[in-house]
Amino acid sequence: MSTTLREEKLLEINENQASGVPYTKGQGIPLVLIHGHGVDHRILLALDEVLAATGVFQRIYVDLPGMGGTAALDGAGGLPEIADWLEQLIRRQCGERPFAMIGNSLGSLLAQEMADRFGPQVVGMAMLAPLVYPAHSQRTVPPREILLQDPELLAGLPTQDADHYQQMSVLQTVENFQRFRTHALPGIRAVNLRSLAKLSKRYFLDELPVERTSQLACPVLMLCGMQDHVTGFADPGRLAARYPSAEIVVVPAAGHNVHLDQPDIAAEEITAWSRAVRAFAGS
Repeated sequence: MSTTLREEKLLEINENQASGVPYTKGQGIPLVLIHGHGVDHRILLALDEVLAATGVFQRIYVDLPGMGGTAALDGAGGLPEIADWLEQLIRRQCGERPFAMIGNSLGSLLAQEMADRFGPQVVGMAMLAPLVYPAHSQRTVPPREILLQDPELLAGLPTQDADHYQQMSVLQTVENFQRFRTHALPGIRAVNLRSLAKLSKRYFLDELPVERTSQLACPVLMLCGMQDHVTGFADPGRLAARYPSAEIVVVPAAGHNVHLDQPDIAAEEITAWSRAVRAFAGS
C-alpha cells in the first residue's frame, strides 16, 4: 500500500473512531492494542498487516482518554483512573473470552496492570519499548544517541514536525520519517494537552506491577530499542521473574519507536509471538 493510500486509510479509521469506540479488525483471539503517552492507536497500526497475516487475532485498537478519538476523563484523569477506564473497556469488548495484549511504552505498563487484574484470562502479552517505572528518575536509560543524522531532511520539514521527530529519531532517513509521519505524528497533533497535564500529576500506580510476585504463564515478548533513551532496555529484565515465558529482545539501531525504526525485526518477533499465543490458547 502506498504512503498516500495508507495515510488516507488511517484518517478514515480515526474519523470512524471519533466516538472513542475502539477500532476493531479481523477475527480470532481478541487482541487489545494499547498505545503510549501522547500518541494514539495509529502508532500500533504499523503492525496491522503483520498481525493480519498471522490470522490469529481480532485486533482491538484503543485510544486512551484524552488521546486520539477518546475524550478526556472528568476529574483527576491520572494513571489510576486510566487503568480503571481501560479495565472496563476490556470487560465490555472481551467479556469472559481469553484475550491478548500489545502495549507500547505507557501502554505496556497498562498491559502489565491489566494482566494482574484479569489473570489467566490473558493468553499473551507483547510490549514494545516496555515501561517498568513511571518515574523517569527510577529508570535505567542510555544517553541520547542519533546513529544517522540528516540535516537536509530536518531542514525541509515544518519546524514543529522536525522537533517532534528529532526528539525520538535514531535513524534520520526519509523512509523512517514517513513511518513516523504516518503512525506517530497524527496522534501527537490530536492529543488533548490539558488531559496530559492532569496525567502528569498522577503518573503512578499505587503498586507497580514489577513490585508484585504473582506470575503470568502465557507467552510474553518484550521488544526494546538499544538506543531507547526514554524507557531503556535494562529495566524489563526486572519483570522476568513475574513472566517465566518472557523473551526479551534488544534491537540494535532502534530507539523508543522500536517497531518503526526496525520494522522487519518487529514483524519477525511479533509473528513468532502470535504463533506462541495461538498454541498457548489452544492448549
